[in-house]
Amino acid sequence: MRALLPTWSEWKPAFLAPGTDLMAGLIVALVALPLALGFGISSGLGAAAGLATAIVAGALGAAFGGSRFQVSGPTGAMTVVLVPIVHEHGASGVLTVGLMAGVLLVALAFAGVGRAVRFMPAPVIEGFTAGIAVVIALQQVPGALGVSGAEGEKVWQSAFDAVRRFIDDPHATAPVTALVVAVVILIGGRYLPKLPFALVAVAVTTVVGSVFDLDLARIGTIPAGLPAPSFGFLHLDDLTTLLLPALAVAALAALESLLSATAADAMAVGTRHDPDRELFGQGLANIAAPLFGGVPATGAIARTAVNVRSGARTRLAALTHAAILAGIVYLAAGLVADIPIAALAGVLLATTVRMVEAASLAAIARASRGDAIVMAVTFFVTVAFDLVTAVAIGIGFALVLAVRAVAREASLHQVPLDESDHLGEEHDLLRDHIVAYRIDGPLFFAAAHRFLLELSEVADVHVVILRMSRVTALDTTGALVLADAVTKLQHRHITVLMSGLRDDHRARLATMGALPAGGEDAVFPDTGAAIAYARRLFPITRRSH
Repeated sequence: MRALLPTWSEWKPAFLAPGTDLMAGLIVALVALPLALGFGISSGLGAAAGLATAIVAGALGAAFGGSRFQVSGPTGAMTVVLVPIVHEHGASGVLTVGLMAGVLLVALAFAGVGRAVRFMPAPVIEGFTAGIAVVIALQQVPGALGVSGAEGEKVWQSAFDAVRRFIDDPHATAPVTALVVAVVILIGGRYLPKLPFALVAVAVTTVVGSVFDLDLARIGTIPAGLPAPSFGFLHLDDLTTLLLPALAVAALAALESLLSATAADAMAVGTRHDPDRELFGQGLANIAAPLFGGVPATGAIARTAVNVRSGARTRLAALTHAAILAGIVYLAAGLVADIPIAALAGVLLATTVRMVEAASLAAIARASRGDAIVMAVTFFVTVAFDLVTAVAIGIGFALVLAVRAVAREASLHQVPLDESDHLGEEHDLLRDHIVAYRIDGPLFFAAAHRFLLELSEVADVHVVILRMSRVTALDTTGALVLADAVTKLQHRHITVLMSGLRDDHRARLATMGALPAGGEDAVFPDTGAAIAYARRLFPITRRSH
């Protein structure tokens, strides 16, 4: 428990020289404000829920998380998962799912699961990220077109429905607004990346829309402050029904948060996050956020990147971002109510463009056909179905391809025996009747049967010596197949010996009954000892030769 809690040494530099962190926190807050509003609306719980999440989860994630740069809050990836939960279980279901996911994340932290993210295949991550970008963009289509009430079980279905309705009754104000905001953010961010163009574009759009009374849907009134914490949304009868959605939310929160923390490490020199502590911090954030009406949160890659690039040094920057957002909620809620929804759609559309690293996608696609397939499958399932299914299927494909590649590394080689110290007739005998085979690589289920076919074809020998020192892995299937090969050779009156067998492999083969006839007496520490034993087995043959 002590390893998961913050220490004074983490905060001491912030109090000694807070200026840089305070400025970074201000910049991140300006970037986070329109994103929090937009993702709150996209989730179905409203702008106030997005702000509550950014404040509560942002503060707790900064204090208890495993990265000093991580900025937590509502994200597009999480929104994708929440939309169907809202449709099926309502707002209270989303809050309950967030609370349950928080408890699961804390349990994962205590179980030490955080380090598993390092084994996530790169093609899965890239396909997952590109798919999320497309899904977020599709989510913004109704708002960008000024269409309300678009229907569809999947996000792409509601996007097509919004396009159909827009064609039936076209109006340019909303799509032009969204397009202008997105273009300003993308172009401005390219040349002046430190300026909060998202906030500027939204502010200007809000003023222009109000002055000229443009026909634009607005966010509407939001509470001037956070609600009092409450468990009123929690209904114990629903916990069983919501368990699977909670698992999905917890899995996504863990994945996205750890990937974001890893990205922050790559951007900042000499830093390394604690993955289990990051899960702990995100767990606490997701337990607390629903009590204030917030949606489930994760570490936000875009905001975390802004934090690092703005010069943040400690956790104070992320905490400052949450404090500034709280000040806006309590002091400027009326101004937020007039923001056009189309402007926020433009902000999120620009965000999706920035999420996709075209160079990384192209590099992985060129690397190998297998990687390209994994990335494409993950992308397609993310867009067509859901994120957790996409990650599961993507990892499944990656594992199959990895096992296939590793299995190809397993090989069986007939190797020459060292006869330099022996008489000519003994040399001939070894060459003609004693054969050594070296097994290289892993001997497991994917390679074992091919190995059996190769070994079973051995002919015209009296002794087969299996050199096992280069076997890197041996599973139960490999042991059983090896036992089958040894048995078939022995049925043909071919003596089988083994050399260089590792202790753990010896124990497994003994347990599975896969050692040659004679058991431990047929296993030798090196090939030389096995050769000497083979000669003693055939003294009559050697003399007659």
